[in-house]
Amino acid sequence: MDEILQSFFNLGILARTWPFLVDGLWTTLLLCLTVIPVGLAGGIGVALLSTSRARLLRWPLLAAVDLFRSFPPLVLLMLIYSGLPFAGVNLPPFAAVVLAFLLNNAAFYGEIFRAGLESVPAGQMEAARSTGLTKLQAMLWVVLPQATRNVAPDLVSNTLEVAKLTAIASVVALPELLHAARSVQSLTYNATPLVAAGAIYLALLWPLVRLLSRLEHRMLAKR
Repeated sequence: MDEILQSFFNLGILARTWPFLVDGLWTTLLLCLTVIPVGLAGGIGVALLSTSRARLLRWPLLAAVDLFRSFPPLVLLMLIYSGLPFAGVNLPPFAAVVLAFLLNNAAFYGEIFRAGLESVPAGQMEAARSTGLTKLQAMLWVVLPQATRNVAPDLVSNTLEVAKLTAIASVVALPELLHAARSVQSLTYNATPLVAAGAIYLALLWPLVRLLSRLEHRMLAKR
């Protein structure tokens, strides 16, 4: 038992490595605060464009959505970070991660928002237009808020997955939480930093899990 405590819950090692974990945590939070809003904005744009009647716009867009939904995020990140330099484009790790998440998340968020838009009765758009709003104003101020409410649990669930996926940024040496934990673990030859990183991720994501559960129960109660 003592050997397990020393290998996985060593308080001395935790105290020495904690500053590095905190630095990694701040990078992880910055990454989340960047990629989630960017993904949401991209998803809204994809959903709105997918309602276009122009086939030359809609079909290539839907093909791109299917492509990036099927593409593994880790492979996409590696292609952007390690492949683009062969085309003369060198992106810093943070920018490469944001671009990879934008392409991947915009596709997933776009499908969620599109389903939300389709769930809003067509009469809502007609009623909004009858008040003098343009089609774009009616979509943004009347239809989209209702669509967002209808798919709120799916949005929260996808956001939870996005927050967890930020850990893949460690493969491009971005000093986020997992990268920091792996770095100090390799120096201390002890698993305590990795256990601490897991505990931090749990503390960050548990509130989102509870929020998702409450939203799902609330949506079921309204049916």
